[in-house]
Amino acid sequence: MTTTSNRERNRPAVVLVGTQEEGNIGAAARAMANMGLDELILVAPREGIGKQARAFAVSAAHILDDATVEPDLETALAPFQRVVGTTSARGRNLDMVPIAARELPTALASDPPETRTALVFGPEASGLTADQLARCAPWVHIPSAIEMPTLNLAQAVLIVAYELYVTRPESEIAIPGEALADRASLDGLFGQLPPVLKEVGFARDGSFRTVMRDLRRLASRADLTEREVAIFRGICRRATGLIGRLHAAETSQRQP
Repeated sequence: MTTTSNRERNRPAVVLVGTQEEGNIGAAARAMANMGLDELILVAPREGIGKQARAFAVSAAHILDDATVEPDLETALAPFQRVVGTTSARGRNLDMVPIAARELPTALASDPPETRTALVFGPEASGLTADQLARCAPWVHIPSAIEMPTLNLAQAVLIVAYELYVTRPESEIAIPGEALADRASLDGLFGQLPPVLKEVGFARDGSFRTVMRDLRRLASRADLTEREVAIFRGICRRATGLIGRLHAAETSQRQP
């Protein structure tokens, strides 16, 4: 058991989504321990934490002991303001250019010091889906040889964590700034938005789901603060109230 958690030190958490191999969970835990990380979140893993995971973890059993399991990515990301997605970019048309792992410390340097950060890694075979990546910004890509374009899950965790580790002194310098919105706040906003858009006639065809995904990507890239999300949610509430009053007035006029 560690005496000081990453949450106290404000170090990133590692989120593994739909992990298929138990050994990869243990190997990822060992990679985290190598780079001073200890907060591990598993999202709907196919295999639990058993003997194989512990064998691969070696001296990082404390990370497995403290790991949490969540049913879905939305729940797992609720406490975090910054969510970093990872993608191989192999055979995918991406509408946001991924950055190299080495660029990640610079990309995060302007975040307020209290920002909680999650590093999200997808299943071994497929990686994160487009909808899952829409919850993340920035996206990180690790360049590799054409002959072997994808990395083992634990290798990817190690490389991303290493790049953050070697720049840690600079990244811990306090930088003033307004607190970023966590994913629970963003999820609340995107729970309010669809009914409003449908009421004003925006959801006219089957493209609405894709539009909502694009809007979520936009929100992820925009680094909205808690105050900004509160403003947007307030607009949604006012619009919903106005629409309700208009419907009530129309109903009243139709009554004899």
